[in-house]
Amino acid sequence: MTYSTLVKTSELAAHLDNPEWAVVDCRFSLTDAEQGRNSYLQGHIPGAVYAHLNEDLSSPVLPGVTGRHPLPEVDELAKRFSGWGIEGGVQVVAYDDLGQGGLGSAARLWWLLRWLGHEAVAVLQGGWAVWQGENRPRRTGVESRSPRRFTPRLQARLVAEAEEVERIRLDPAYRLLDARGVDRYRGENETIDPVAGHIPGAVSAPYMDNFEADGRFRPAEELRERFNGLLGKVLAEKTVVYCGSGVTATYNLLALVHAGLGEARLYPGSWSEWITKLERPTAR
Repeated sequence: MTYSTLVKTSELAAHLDNPEWAVVDCRFSLTDAEQGRNSYLQGHIPGAVYAHLNEDLSSPVLPGVTGRHPLPEVDELAKRFSGWGIEGGVQVVAYDDLGQGGLGSAARLWWLLRWLGHEAVAVLQGGWAVWQGENRPRRTGVESRSPRRFTPRLQARLVAEAEEVERIRLDPAYRLLDARGVDRYRGENETIDPVAGHIPGAVSAPYMDNFEADGRFRPAEELRERFNGLLGKVLAEKTVVYCGSGVTATYNLLALVHAGLGEARLYPGSWSEWITKLERPTAR
């Protein structure tokens, strides 16, 4: 069986010794870039390799040009996946510590793999918190997997750039969703980016509303109801999602697929790229 959205802790536990399953720890903190790696070293799911958001899942920032987490170059990302022992047919499971103060970058890895044509990737339901809470096995230190050859099959349709966002943001045939918290959407309590507010025409759709209080994803039928309310008659294929830097927005993209509504597109540069050009409109 292939998992393409979420996988339960019990299902992962049953496959820890399966070389055709690759586990990737994606814990990361915006306030301390080494916190996730240190947490991994102190304890992680057995067999897991570590993916650093800045170093592995993003390319270098170009000040005044890109957002805070630009997409990696395809060839570099494919090499990284190869080094983690990922190839066609390998089931990848990503997890993080969303809900424990982490940024929630497991869905970023989920989306990046799908962007390069690998669909056998899922996010661990409840993440590290649930795994720990169930007293499941853990290891310390650094782990690695035998390299394999990852062949990218770029899915360019999953990306929307700033120029397209400008064209569709007020078009009723499309929907632009802002995945940040309501306060940042309104332009309140902005502590990360130098300009507060949102892209005019965007609808507020906080990514944390996809989760139960314990950090687990809400049931598919509840997610379907949520996004049907946000999208109305607009299809997922005509929906673009953004956040601060193209990371947490991927949790809305994952929720849409898990709800059976299809694949929306990511504006990877998101708000932090949008505001690099003064002529782009903003709203509060």
